Parts: sequence; C-alpha cells; structure tokens
Amino acid sequence: MSELFKVQGDWAKQSNALKEKYPKLTSEDVKFETGKETDLFKRIETRLEKNRNEVIDILKTNHQACS
Repeated sequence: MSELFKVQGDWAKQSNALKEKYPKLTSEDVKFETGKETDLFKRIETRLEKNRNEVIDILKTNHQACS
C-alpha cells in the first residue's frame, strides 16, 4: 500500500534541491500544483525510475534537509 504524502514548506527551495541532487529532473518534472501530488509523483517516478514509496522517501528526506 502506498504511503500518503503531502507537499509542505517552501516547494521552490525543495524542488531546486531535488534538481541539484538528481540532475535528470527538469523543472517540468518537479512542477507542483496543490491537489495534484499524484501527477508530481508519477513524473518523478518515471524520470528517476523509482516506485512511489521510493519517491515519497526521497521527498521526505529532501523536505527535512531543506527545513
């Protein structure tokens, strides 16, 4: 079962950190719209070749590093 995750905090800062850590990610990949977290996850999953839970772990770790 997939874990629930909501984007919190300064997404601009977090998305820039993600793009630095994962150069494969583009600005379009990390584009976030409230209520469309699933679309964000799918783009990142596809680009990084990870599953949903791996992406959620990446986003959580990134959020903590940016806080």
